Amino acid sequence: MLSLETKRIIIAALSFFLLAALLIVGYIEGKKQIPGTEPAIVISDENKKCVECHSQQSNARTAVQQWKDSQHAIKGVGCLECHQAESGDIDAFEHYTHTIATIVSPKDCSRCHKKEFAEFQRSHHAQGGKILGSLDNVLAEIVEGHPDMFGNAVAVSGCKQCHGSVVEFIRDEEGNVKKDRNGIVMIDPETWPNTGIGRVNPDGSLGSCAACHNRHYFSVAQAREPDDCGKCHLGPDHPQYEIYRESKHGINFIAHKDEMNLEVRPWIVGEDYIAAPTCASCHMSATPNQGVTHDVGERISWTLRPPVSEKIDAKDIEAGRETIPWQKRRQNMQDVCFQCHSKQYVQNFYQQYDDVVHMYNEKFGKPSTAIMKKLKAVKMVTDDTEFDDKIEWTYFYLWHHEGRRARMGAAMMGPDFTQWHGMYEVADRFYTEFVPEVRELIDEAKAHGRTTAAREVESMLNETLNSELHKWYLGKMSPEEKAARQKALEEFKDRYAGEGE
Repeated sequence: MLSLETKRIIIAALSFFLLAALLIVGYIEGKKQIPGTEPAIVISDENKKCVECHSQQSNARTAVQQWKDSQHAIKGVGCLECHQAESGDIDAFEHYTHTIATIVSPKDCSRCHKKEFAEFQRSHHAQGGKILGSLDNVLAEIVEGHPDMFGNAVAVSGCKQCHGSVVEFIRDEEGNVKKDRNGIVMIDPETWPNTGIGRVNPDGSLGSCAACHNRHYFSVAQAREPDDCGKCHLGPDHPQYEIYRESKHGINFIAHKDEMNLEVRPWIVGEDYIAAPTCASCHMSATPNQGVTHDVGERISWTLRPPVSEKIDAKDIEAGRETIPWQKRRQNMQDVCFQCHSKQYVQNFYQQYDDVVHMYNEKFGKPSTAIMKKLKAVKMVTDDTEFDDKIEWTYFYLWHHEGRRARMGAAMMGPDFTQWHGMYEVADRFYTEFVPEVRELIDEAKAHGRTTAAREVESMLNETLNSELHKWYLGKMSPEEKAARQKALEEFKDRYAGEGE
């Protein structure tokens, strides 16, 4: 038998080793496992000089503290590991005894994160900076501003903060990159600061990891927050964040956020959390059957951006590029859905979603797009200047704002965005503005003797309105359909009798 004193010693030793184990786990995971303790951070001798100096500077003290609270600090990844540069780099400058660069690019991050870098570089996100020829860019730089007088002010502070800029430098008359009095390379203020998702960096890499993983925390938990995506994915033409908030997914997240285990790795849905999905859950994060991906298109089957939706792989197939088939992408997304929902539930949801996209395409997207192309082809609308004709604004609202909202609402279970902010406004725009404006252009063309062009557009418009999809507008519903509508109306009135309409 062990003596009482021996038992006490054993219990004390076990308690000590348990405490030490918990501390080690806390250090590894970067969590405060035991009240009053902090994870151990690793600062090399060279980085120690950076930390000490910048801790004294008011404009850098916050960055140092954020870094100290990061996983980078715990694993010994310091200032120089990220900011180091080669002397021949265009953005390199001497900073005391080191050659560094201000901008940390995804290529810099790839020194440790090779898989994530490769996935991101092939993603649609990485192409976000290629907006120069888009209608959005025309609006920002020309219609809303004046590049010669005010620079591209709206695009710089608006569009490019999400899409990304092409990083440029201030140069002297000989074309050499200028430096300030402290020897720091001077970056063109029209191109930086900028953490746009498709930023074109000096080293040629695309994007900014800080677009999602804010420096200097570079927190995985923060990147899993729906608010993180909300910086860019909100507003009249791409309200994914607002749609998510109104959906059952968003409601559950808000109600049960404390159960989400946002810090855990690898953060597998159905295992590490069950309360709700976030944007990251569906588009990027792991399931029991697939790993994390930084290519956000790997689970998207429709493109909801253009005037007429098409399957996400259509452009790649047309161009002869290798791509992931849309069917495989849909399977990837459905794998996420199946972690919480039955097979029938998921399949029926996709049927509902597809029906909205097809209906929008056939009833409004394709006809309005075809008519606009015809108007430009016969010179009834100018084709060399955008937004100088009223109907161009009307058409833009129809597909770029209302049409996108409807399709995105259906994609993300946001009924109000599908209906009242979506298809209702599409229909209102089409019938009360687009069609009357087309007729006005037809009448104007006839008045100026351009009868051939006018008749071509008129024929196309009449064919559209006389189709099964639009015959109600011309009062051509069948007697049976009219009777069914009248019966439903009477039943509705009886149900709400005395309440008014």
